[in-house]
Amino acid sequence: MVDSFLYTYPPLQEGILLKRYKRFLADIELKSGEIITAHCPNTGPMTGLAIPGNLVQVSSSDNPKRKLPYTWEMIQVHDTKPTWVGTNTGLPNKIVKLALEQKLFPELTPHYSQIRPEVRYGVEGKSRIDFLLSDEGKPPIYLEVKSTTWAQGKRVLFPDTVTTRGQKHLKDLMAITPEAKAVMLYFINRGDCIEFAPGDAADQRYGELLREARSCGVQVLPYRFEISPQGVRFIGLAKTAF
Repeated sequence: MVDSFLYTYPPLQEGILLKRYKRFLADIELKSGEIITAHCPNTGPMTGLAIPGNLVQVSSSDNPKRKLPYTWEMIQVHDTKPTWVGTNTGLPNKIVKLALEQKLFPELTPHYSQIRPEVRYGVEGKSRIDFLLSDEGKPPIYLEVKSTTWAQGKRVLFPDTVTTRGQKHLKDLMAITPEAKAVMLYFINRGDCIEFAPGDAADQRYGELLREARSCGVQVLPYRFEISPQGVRFIGLAKTAF
């Protein structure tokens, strides 16, 4: 049923990926035969995803200020079975906010009544946390969100490349414990993976920091989401394999 979706996509068009290039661009052949250039919101390497010939879904906008009217939303991969994987990295924070508003994450409820996005924190306020959750008389919850799509079998890994920014986020979260609760939430942007682990092969230092952060009290929550052209469903918590 449509109302079981946490997030519902606008009308999408199916096509075939021809190539992804210059990080932000993807050439796609629509079902009509028209070849378009779509905006690729994912700036990372998209390891195992950007496979020419695979099915994709794109959304379109009539905003005249946009250079490219189409946005690449998802791609179908065949790692273990045909699976749609989200490629729009602008969506996970929006979807997490919806889930927070509906208190769908049992590990975080009912310990907040206020949700504030993009709050400055850290040394000299030079960092921004994705969400600050607060409730009167309780320690605040600092929650950082990362979208992850790199899969090896049933296990999803983060990151798939060296991320100094991601390393800094872990250090910032460790710095606020134990005065506040710190949470690292991994948005598993595909429904076929049941385990999460750090991508040590891509960024060994990140893996070291994540293990240190967990030992310091940072809560690690890898949440599973099922992606389809109709919408996004929340599945639940994945196992951690590290």
